[in-house]
Amino acid sequence: MSDKAEVLAVAPLMPFLMESLRAEYTVHDRIHVSDPAAFAAVAPRIRAVVANGEAKVPRELMAQLPALEMISVFGVGYDGVDVPAAHERGVPVTNTPEVLNDDVADLALGLLLSIARRIPQADRFVREGEWTKGPFTLSRKVTGARLGIVGMGRIGQAIAHRALAFQMDVSYTARSPRANVPYTYYPDAAALAAAVDFLVVITPGGAATRGMIDAKVLQALGPQGYLVNVARGSVVDQPALVAALQNGVIAGAALDVFVDEPNVPAELRNMPNVVLTPHVGSGTRQTREAMAMLTFNNLRAHFAGQPLLTPVAS
Repeated sequence: MSDKAEVLAVAPLMPFLMESLRAEYTVHDRIHVSDPAAFAAVAPRIRAVVANGEAKVPRELMAQLPALEMISVFGVGYDGVDVPAAHERGVPVTNTPEVLNDDVADLALGLLLSIARRIPQADRFVREGEWTKGPFTLSRKVTGARLGIVGMGRIGQAIAHRALAFQMDVSYTARSPRANVPYTYYPDAAALAAAVDFLVVITPGGAATRGMIDAKVLQALGPQGYLVNVARGSVVDQPALVAALQNGVIAGAALDVFVDEPNVPAELRNMPNVVLTPHVGSGTRQTREAMAMLTFNNLRAHFAGQPLLTPVAS
């Protein structure tokens, strides 16, 4: 039997991360789903779980892993991990914050520009030969517009910093005002939505924010307002969003995340006032490699008895 520590990958991982893991550990790749009998045989020996930001690591799975020592998440979001259950057992959870801030903020601004200036629609207009029939419809100016950010953590602040280059008037909502930012604070998402032209969502997922962007918030955003979501699909009430787009309650939406990925409702896919991307907020090679290295280094630090690099507090 190998003397390598045994780990369970509970989600598809980037090849360069999987290669590093296999070089140092015995990796069981999603056998808890594909081969329950094999999983039952190795479960008592599994000392770590490696997940991605969309993976589920519930209490029930942890209960089958008596030797579990840590959970390393490839991603900044960890709402699929039952962190309280892990911490009850003294099992630390790590994630990969900071390294993806710039990419997610870049995409948020890219989506905002895309939906306001109708860039994907204009591209199709040219490709499909429509330009020969007449000019493209006018779009919405971005410079000088009012931007509201739901969530003012590291990525929210990076989005705000970029928006200043467009002379946007930035405001935000969060659990409480942030002393270190100069932007106008609103007590909730509905109040913020009523005061802005573009509402960008970058708050963590999980039970506390599920459905936060609901029909009331969309109504407050109004028929000239646009929604951009680079957080989690669960933060937006997706049926309410579909209805708001269909009925002209808001002007449009740009979405990188969805409730049931990769399944996106046909209503969203078919609307001309929607821009869609396949959850690629951190999707550059440079950032994914940095995330993989941090995921791996957290594991390595644990098994070396060293302090974890980016532990999750709660």
